[in-house]
Amino acid sequence: MAIGTHRVVVGAHYGLRDWLTQRATAVVLLVYLLVLTVRILFAGRMDYDAWASTFVPLGMKIATLIALVALAYHAWIGMRDIWMDYVWATGVRLVLQLGTILWLIACLVWAVQILWKV
Repeated sequence: MAIGTHRVVVGAHYGLRDWLTQRATAVVLLVYLLVLTVRILFAGRMDYDAWASTFVPLGMKIATLIALVALAYHAWIGMRDIWMDYVWATGVRLVLQLGTILWLIACLVWAVQILWKV
């Protein structure tokens, strides 16, 4: 580096970790959707009771819970990156990020509550 030149480093440097996390959560979601599709195809007639009984086994509840957490984290990374890239005002970006976190947590809690009622 030449004397007098300064390298300005900006950003949070989440790049590679978040890219890998997005791919990992996408794979988790893909595998879950494949399992769910197979269960639905072999379920026969699909009404509410058949749909609800798909989620009764503990293994399916755990798989669904893992998929829900993966979905929430996948959505968080995507939304956080959108807010960081397109909202320049720090205060507004913070409020949007906090709102996104609270919304995702509320959706996750609601989904878990529905899942464990079955």
